[in-house]
Amino acid sequence: MAQDSIDALVKLLSRLPGVGGRSARRMALQLLGKRESLMRPLAMQLLETAERVKECPQCGNWDESSPCRICTDAKRDSGVICVVEDVADLWAMERGHLFKGQYHVLGGTLSVMDGRKPDDLRIAPLIQRAASEQVREIILATNATVEGQTTAHYLMDRLAECNVTITQLAQGIPLGGELDYLDEGTLGAALRQRQKV
Repeated sequence: MAQDSIDALVKLLSRLPGVGGRSARRMALQLLGKRESLMRPLAMQLLETAERVKECPQCGNWDESSPCRICTDAKRDSGVICVVEDVADLWAMERGHLFKGQYHVLGGTLSVMDGRKPDDLRIAPLIQRAASEQVREIILATNATVEGQTTAHYLMDRLAECNVTITQLAQGIPLGGELDYLDEGTLGAALRQRQKV
């Protein structure tokens, strides 16, 4: 019976992104070896997080309060909305403490291969937010992948009827990047978005 529990734990751990069967087994052994200091606190924290954290109905962020703390922060500019693919992208933007506006999490990208259509993403709520009089600018911060760019172009078309400025994050050669190590898509974006010096 104990082996069934271990196998179930390994199967669940291996479903986490970037965790294969071997890594999952190592994690399970580590947890079992540190039941009181690691396994039980982790289990309790997982339960507490599952109960307390919810999706923000306005932007799609995960937080204990609803709407989330970002949406209710009076110091943030509600006239500028940064559109990101997922919550991980929002958290990456927040780590830099550079953006002082609001966010909108799409919940993924459009993808024919994966069968994700516009109705599968949080696009309709974005259009509603953009139509509000207080919104001046929408920043499209989708990833520089085929799916990300496809989604950005689709959003540009949908947002064209709203009275907002639509901008996109700069793309191209990163600071300190070497041309030899960059892919053709990155080089092409850098060449198209070149600036006068």
